[in-house]
Formats: sequence, C-alpha cells, structure tokens
Amino acid sequence: MQNYLKGFTIIAVAALSVACGRPQAKLDLLPESDFDTTMAGVDVKLYTLSAGDLVMQVTNFGGRVVTLFAPDKDGKAEDIVIGRRSIKEYAAPEGERFLGACVGPVANRIGGASFTIDGLTYNVPSNDNRVNTLHGGFYGFDNIPWEVESVTDSSILFHYLRPDGFEGYPGDLDVRMEYSLNAADEFTVKYSATTDKPTPVNISHHSFFNLRGNCRGTVEDYIISINASKYTPIDSLSIPLGENESVEGTPFDLRKPVRLGDGIKDSDNQQVIYARGYDHNWVLDRKTEGEVEPACTVWDPVSGRYMEVLTDQPGVQFYCGNFFDGTGTDVSGEPLRYRCSLALETQHFPDSPNRDNFPSVILRPGQTYTHTCVYRFSVKEQ
Repeated sequence: MQNYLKGFTIIAVAALSVACGRPQAKLDLLPESDFDTTMAGVDVKLYTLSAGDLVMQVTNFGGRVVTLFAPDKDGKAEDIVIGRRSIKEYAAPEGERFLGACVGPVANRIGGASFTIDGLTYNVPSNDNRVNTLHGGFYGFDNIPWEVESVTDSSILFHYLRPDGFEGYPGDLDVRMEYSLNAADEFTVKYSATTDKPTPVNISHHSFFNLRGNCRGTVEDYIISINASKYTPIDSLSIPLGENESVEGTPFDLRKPVRLGDGIKDSDNQQVIYARGYDHNWVLDRKTEGEVEPACTVWDPVSGRYMEVLTDQPGVQFYCGNFFDGTGTDVSGEPLRYRCSLALETQHFPDSPNRDNFPSVILRPGQTYTHTCVYRFSVKEQ
C-alpha cells in the first residue's frame, strides 16, 4: 500500500461552512486535498455530500464514510461517525481497519477460510486469527479503490469489478454501490452485483457511530432495540455453533429498548464472554420478503440523537467496540477507546457459505444481488 502514497503530503484540517436544511455554525470538514492520491491506477478523492440536516464526506478508497455531521437536540451539528484524518491513515491504519468502509465480497466470517460450491472447494485468506476469513480477506472491498461513476450534491455512485480468482473467490463480480442523503435526514446505501460464475456475495456497510460526536462518551449509555426474536450463538472464534437460538431470557433480548450496557455488564453469559460484549448476528423478525423494514433503533439521551436502521436483509451484526483499546485516533484526535462507538451491519448471517440452514449467499450467473440499508437520523427528547 505504501506505493500508492508517493508524494503524499498532510495538510491541516480546515473549517468550512456548509449550508444544509437549517442554519448552522461552520463544520470542521476535512480538506479534500488530504485525500488526493492514486491507488492501483484509480484516482482517489474525498467527496462532500449534503441534504436536509446531514453533511457527509466519503472517499472512494473502500467506499469509506469519513465524516457524517448531524444535529443534536440543540441544533448543534457534530461528526457522529469514527473516521481518519487522511488517506495515509486509512492506507496504513493504526488500530481498527474497517472504519466507515464497505465490507465484502463476503461480510462477517467464513469458517476455516474455505467454502464449497457445486462440489468445488475454494480457499480464501485466513486473515482472522489465521484460521477464518473476516470481511472478505486482506484486500476486501474496504481495501481497494472504487471507480466513481457519478456524483451529485447528495449522492455518489461507485463501481468495482472483482476479477475471477482474486483472493480465491470465483467469478468476475461486477458491483455497484450508491450512497445518498435526502431531505428526511436518511443516509441510504444500495448495492447491486452480477457474476459470471457462482460466487458468495454478502456486502455490508461498516460505519462506527458515536451519537455524542467523535469518540466522546460510551455507547453503554445508549438505549438500543433490535427487532429480532433469535440470534446466532458463536464459538470462541466467532463462528456460528449451528442453529439460531431464542433471545428470550438472555442478554440478547433487545426487542424492547434497553440501556446497552445493562445486558453485558458483569455478565456470566458465555456468548457475552466470547465476544467481550455484543458482536453477534441478530435474526430479524421480518414481515415481508425483500422489502425495506425497521431493524434497529439507537438513542443517546445526552445528545438526543436518535438513529433508526432499516433494511431488506435477514440479519444485522451488532458490534459495540469491545476490542477498541485506545490504539489510533479519530478525525478530532480522540483515541479509539473501548466501547466508544458501535456498528450495525445489515447483512446475511456469518459463515453462510458453509451453512445450508442459513439463507443462501450464493449468487449465480443471470441473478442480481441487491441490498438496501437506511440509517435515519432525528432527535428524540426524554
């Protein structure tokens, strides 16, 4: 990756004024020049989108959301995702690799770093504990430059052609991904993909959210709900044990809003111990097939910010920053502290390529993979 960054210079963060749905103070946006470079022959840049009360900065390296400004209960806009200050920090990250990125071609984990399709076994990178595959491999969708097909004031359309055999995956996988903001303060992610060989596809978005702004406070104080009666128990390496199980009577029962930290504080639940908290798949209680439906809500009582997550996918992976240890910093210079942010990744279930009892993630020629996820922001009073 170092070769991509020849001639790169770091420039100080500038404060720019952005007009959104309501008058607001200047936002500390990152200068686009801090992200200008070339990777693998593709121009990498930083793009600024806005609509309603939202302002977003995104780079085509990994399709990463770098900043996302949203107002609190007093109308003060702050950056509520965890990002890096420059392309250099993303290309050689200190600490967490997947901040704000698109993850794939297979999000989550593949047990044993292999899978079989139609009698053929494929081996993919064992980048997770040297045993399993996590979020695609060493050069998953987070670690490649996407082509930018079009940009408007409020949307951006990316394209990537994953070549047959890259990191062991079969098929030329042709992927498009759109990020858009709208007047309803929604951030929508849409994916579509086709292939010329049967191949597993399970793409997801991996923003880490701190509704208090940057890395301030702890997500343990947030009030969360997930519309799911079952979840997926895992082993010590986060691979599913087999069957999905009821959340009833467990710390995983988030069907009604609860304080996030209450379910995992001093818990002797083996699943909580394995993940050091929440880092599991919830099986969503869906009412329709393939329609966008409510999946989760998160509310920070201090800022008043309220986030709803909607999707057409069967599951959501909820991770609450259990492995952050202060290594690395966000755009404001705050350390990436333990449980300073959370991720809600709509997707299929972990290790699905190896599980006949899970919804299939195998995409075949003539089919089109689609996935929509909506993050909706508002303010909620006590």
